[in-house]
Amino acid sequence: MITKSAKKAYRQTVRRREVNIQRSKALKTVLKNYKKLVLAKDLKGAQEQLRLVFKALDKSAKVNLIKKNTASRLKSRLSKLLSRK
Repeated sequence: MITKSAKKAYRQTVRRREVNIQRSKALKTVLKNYKKLVLAKDLKGAQEQLRLVFKALDKSAKVNLIKKNTASRLKSRLSKLLSRK
C-alpha cells in the first residue's frame, strides 16, 4: 500500500514536471526566434529579442531549470553571435 505522503509527493512531481516542460518550451521558443532574426540580419529586431532572451535565461537559472553557468555561457555566445553579424 502507498502512503499518503508518497501520493502527495507524486502529485507534486507531476505538477512540477508540467511546469518545467512549459518553461523549457518557452525558453527554446525565445532562443529560436532570436536566432531566426540574427540569420535574417534583422539587427534591430535581434537586439530587442536579445533582451527577452537574457530575461528568459536569467529566470530559468533562478528557478533551477538550467544551471547558472549554462545561462551565462549561452548569454555570452548569443551576444557574440549578434556582434559578428
